[in-house]
Amino acid sequence: MFDDQLKTQLAAYLQRVVRPFTLVASLGDDATSAEMREMLQTIAGMRPDMITLREDGQDARKPSFTLVREGDEGRLRFAGLPLGHEFTSLVLALLWSGGHPPKQEADLLEQVRQLEGELHFEVYMSLTCHSCPDVVQALSLMAILNPKIKTTVIEGGAFQQEVNEREIMAVPTVYLNGEMFSAGHMELAQFVAKLDTGAARRDAEKLSAREAFDMLIVGGGPAGAAAAVYAARKGIRTGVVAERFGGQVNDTLDIDNYISVPHTEGPQFSAALLQHVREYEVDVMNLQRAKALRPAATPGGLIEVELENGGVLKAKSVVLSTGARWRNMGVPGEDEYRTKGVAYCPSCDGPLYKGKRVAVIGGGNSGIEAAIDLAGVVAHVTVLEFMPELKADAVLQKKLKSLPNVDVILNAQTTEVLGEGGKVNALAWKDRISGVQQRLEVEGVFVQIGLLPNTDWLKGTVELSHTGEIMVDARGQTNVPGVFAAGDCTTVPFKQIVIAAGAGATAALAAFDHLIRSGQ
Repeated sequence: MFDDQLKTQLAAYLQRVVRPFTLVASLGDDATSAEMREMLQTIAGMRPDMITLREDGQDARKPSFTLVREGDEGRLRFAGLPLGHEFTSLVLALLWSGGHPPKQEADLLEQVRQLEGELHFEVYMSLTCHSCPDVVQALSLMAILNPKIKTTVIEGGAFQQEVNEREIMAVPTVYLNGEMFSAGHMELAQFVAKLDTGAARRDAEKLSAREAFDMLIVGGGPAGAAAAVYAARKGIRTGVVAERFGGQVNDTLDIDNYISVPHTEGPQFSAALLQHVREYEVDVMNLQRAKALRPAATPGGLIEVELENGGVLKAKSVVLSTGARWRNMGVPGEDEYRTKGVAYCPSCDGPLYKGKRVAVIGGGNSGIEAAIDLAGVVAHVTVLEFMPELKADAVLQKKLKSLPNVDVILNAQTTEVLGEGGKVNALAWKDRISGVQQRLEVEGVFVQIGLLPNTDWLKGTVELSHTGEIMVDARGQTNVPGVFAAGDCTTVPFKQIVIAAGAGATAALAAFDHLIRSGQ
């Protein structure tokens, strides 16, 4: 179950347990139950003075186990093996159950404790989903902190029938008291804000009360993180406001050849960005979406950034680094069947399509990488490319051609996503040469057709290109005095992490130069 290195690490973590608790297992006669028994025996054996194992659980989902503290009926349950990307979630659940304090802001933890009502969350995840751990960890912590909250973490691959019955075709998916609550990535503060209706107003008041920044960075991806570090190194008052720190990097499974880092994964890279930024005196305002930019009313005046929650931040200079998002197909049925067969993250949702037929839209690197990954899980993959040839790198195309369960259709224009009974059952496409309409029977459609800049909120304020990218010069300067931009949201060519980081540093240095020359 665990190799020697992992056992050593786990044993070290469990030394932090200071409060006894019990693992209550509900097991069957299957192989997965045997694996769970071995895993729980190993964990309990590492701290027999603090962790007890019982195998008399009566939960309907088998295999599963509940973490039960003294005087507690047990409010956190894992159904299926929490390994893969969820191993960290398991370790944190063990530590929190054992009295180790979570690394969250005290006022946010208190908000969790004060939530009212009986709340039973069920979160469906997959072991290959890199967006799931944040959701699993948030809901696990809520169950441990608040006696009115229960959380059940369900590994979709181990409970395929249940997944099919609930027609879950994307993870993470969260149910609250038996009703659909959310789908997709969320963090603890977002759950609290959704459950505590007064949280947004209080947050807005706190943000608006902040002193004006010398430099405010909008966006927390590689460009924003680099800008924050270079600004803070100048000793000026620096803030970062981000909808989700790390940005699109969080949803990137493999990152190769960032100079000096041959390989890493998106969530780890994102965590490293945040850790680096926090080494400096930077005010990080995460989970905040920008709504409007207001240029300074007078030369040398303050620029304002209004947030979705109503808060307003002020700054002498601003660096826009809002990145980009996945491009939609824009065809009938796409929105209707989103998370019901239309997906955008192959590594997250691929396991839910095991044994099924799927389509990948797009023949660039992301599309072909998606097809290669999916081919190892699903029954068959069909790649549809709009152009007369694939655009992916030669090495990816060679790998794709070696796979027996992949077909490629060129000159294919997707025209509609079709479905029945609330889920996808086919894809309509047109041959661009003959004009003939075709129907492809599939149960899933993975969209991989490039990116759109996150600049809709800037229309009418800064100059944008015809594709919506922020127009910048070599220094990252926009047409608005004191406003600079960097990264995938700009006209800088080649959307790469290393280029975005360099552009972020350039924009911050240029903005600092602007502050000096304008006497601010």
